[in-house]
Amino acid sequence: MSTPSAAPSVLFVCVHNAGRSQMAAAFLTHLGGDRVQVRSAGSAPADTVNPAVVEAMREAGIDISAEIPKVLTIEAVRSSDVVITMGCGDVCPAFPGKRYLDWRLEDPAGQGVAAVRPIRDEIERRVRGLIGELLREPV
Repeated sequence: MSTPSAAPSVLFVCVHNAGRSQMAAAFLTHLGGDRVQVRSAGSAPADTVNPAVVEAMREAGIDISAEIPKVLTIEAVRSSDVVITMGCGDVCPAFPGKRYLDWRLEDPAGQGVAAVRPIRDEIERRVRGLIGELLREPV
């Protein structure tokens, strides 16, 4: 059994940290438990998490209503093994030796819960695949 310090760390980054990165972080935390360290941040964080995203995640059995968008810091990138960007482009800092993935996903900003559901489901699918890669086990 691995110790928490040996757990891979993943940082999800989008512009507002109010939708895609919040959903991804919540799924990875929910599915990966203490086997993965999870962070999320935004290059220009919003004041609150998108209410349609909160509702879509509630439908999936995950409560993110208490989450608060966080600003992207160089330290968050530096201390992560994998950095997954979702539309922040060149604003995301890059460090040698990090694994970078760019998940091209529709932005749920300004959309209702019906439009958020397929984005949520795609994020869950990608997170499950990521866990399989990081931990070498299916989820």
